[in-house]
Amino acid sequence: MNSSPVDVLVAGGGGFIGGHLVADLLAQGKTVRAVDVKPYDEWYQVHDGAQNQRADLALLDSAEAATAGAREVYMLAADMGGMGFIENNKALCMLSVLTSTHMLQAAQKHDVERYFYSSSACVYAADKQTDTAVTALKESDAYPAMPEDGYGWEKLFSERMCRHFAEDFGMVTRVARYHNVYGPEGTWTGGREKAPAAVCRKIAEAVITGNHEVEIWGDGEQTRSFMYVDDCLKGSQMILASDLEEPINLGSAELVSINQLYTIVEEIAGIRCERKYKLDAPQGVRGRNSDNTRIKEVFDWEPSVTLADGLAKTYAWVYDQVKRAQG
Repeated sequence: MNSSPVDVLVAGGGGFIGGHLVADLLAQGKTVRAVDVKPYDEWYQVHDGAQNQRADLALLDSAEAATAGAREVYMLAADMGGMGFIENNKALCMLSVLTSTHMLQAAQKHDVERYFYSSSACVYAADKQTDTAVTALKESDAYPAMPEDGYGWEKLFSERMCRHFAEDFGMVTRVARYHNVYGPEGTWTGGREKAPAAVCRKIAEAVITGNHEVEIWGDGEQTRSFMYVDDCLKGSQMILASDLEEPINLGSAELVSINQLYTIVEEIAGIRCERKYKLDAPQGVRGRNSDNTRIKEVFDWEPSVTLADGLAKTYAWVYDQVKRAQG
């Protein structure tokens, strides 16, 4: 196992965002260690230029070994998925707190210079997300705390740990609250996929099979915003390098309903589908959007890839996966 010093450790480097981040950091000429618990053949991307390691970062010894010699850490590792997974696996999502805790301890032990934690919009109070015509969520809306059960509580607790490790031990920690990241090279089937990939898969299957009927979870009027992965990478690195000590939203402010999401992908694919609504399926909160006032004030920047452009790239990739899977 190669454990020579590196510029950056990407914890969760075998995941969707982690794989894209490792590629981007390598392209910048940085030395990178990618660590993930999954077997290599289950990594979304494996980059030969990185130090690739399999390890369970929920174990303190493994976290310490993975962190040794790393100047910066991106802590992306978590047991998570789309709404269907989050609502039905609350205990598993909560157990990610072991990884979050041990990675912070390891980073402190090895004097990591900067530590980035990927939090989630699921930390926001549920009573502020009951309407499809949602008021965009600003950072202060996380308190008084009433986050998404399971996954959201773990994320909010880990945010507080980052804060207190900074206060008590002088660590430089940075926290971004991701809002629905999507793009190619991610989960597109199997139950952990998020809405954009699921929609792309269903429409691709309709195109390929000729059966133009799709199932939509809920009534389709629930609203969300979705951030393309390239914007996520840029924003994450910008936040880590900054002086901003408080958690900040990192997400698109382009609000759409799930029905609108289907319409966009149908237009990309050039078909129209009959929609069947599964009203008892997991739906999450009724409406959620990112208030980007803070990120525009601090950085004069916000995610800029339009949903239509990002979905076009995502659909093309998902279509190829569906076509390949069907032989």
